[in-house]
Amino acid sequence: MIGDRYVGRLAARVLLVAVVLAAALVDSAESQRGRRGRQLEEPDFSRYNTGYDGRFVFLRLRYNTSGSFGGYFGGGPGWAHDYPRAERHLMKLLSELTSIRPFMDGGNVLSADDPEIFKYPVAYLSEPGFWTLSDEEATNLRNYLLKGGFLIVDDFEGAHWINFEAMMRRVLPDAVFVELDPSYPIFHSFFDIDSLEYLTYGNYRSARGPATYYGIFENNDPKGRLMVIVNYNNDIGDYWEWSDTGFFPIELSNEAYKLGINYIVYALTH
Repeated sequence: MIGDRYVGRLAARVLLVAVVLAAALVDSAESQRGRRGRQLEEPDFSRYNTGYDGRFVFLRLRYNTSGSFGGYFGGGPGWAHDYPRAERHLMKLLSELTSIRPFMDGGNVLSADDPEIFKYPVAYLSEPGFWTLSDEEATNLRNYLLKGGFLIVDDFEGAHWINFEAMMRRVLPDAVFVELDPSYPIFHSFFDIDSLEYLTYGNYRSARGPATYYGIFENNDPKGRLMVIVNYNNDIGDYWEWSDTGFFPIELSNEAYKLGINYIVYALTH
């Protein structure tokens, strides 16, 4: 039972605010450089990878960008947007609020065609508007999802959906994108999230529409296992990354953390 495995929800709500505030002490030197104008190079992701030792490790999918750098301020690939600070902050909260024991220094980064992805129950894909897939990546990711893997898709809006859907249909050709409302179990796997209207892309209501959540279910059965959660017109990773800077209101960072924790708890229990 979830209640037996995790701390009480009331205590978690109290701790959530406290831990977000405490996160101001984390990565303070890096955050001093500010949100914009950073000169970023493609991260040396390999130095953050860790071998399996029983802890939960957050996996981010790397992909070739065909020369496009996505949404990184100062340059950098779309797959690495908010990396690794978003992971570090989310894992800190996951450790504080649940009995899950995560790898704390960010997470691992692998390409979708890497056979090692099957060791990770949760994978995260950033900026799918710039996503490209080889045949090998599409096949391996399809097998990952059908064998129990869970994919979080984040950080895109508007017409970027066209590329995302085209790539996703290479993975799951018959996929049905189901718009999710707060009644779906994933929004109650740890926190009870009764409204999905708080967050918007980049803390403003996008001219392309409000944040919307879509799911892809096993066998296209909305009563079955959710394999993919899509955060469209949204960027919850941005809220995780900048939660220690005051750039976003703490209430919105809290909502983004609730979503992230719920996604992970759902993936580990379904």
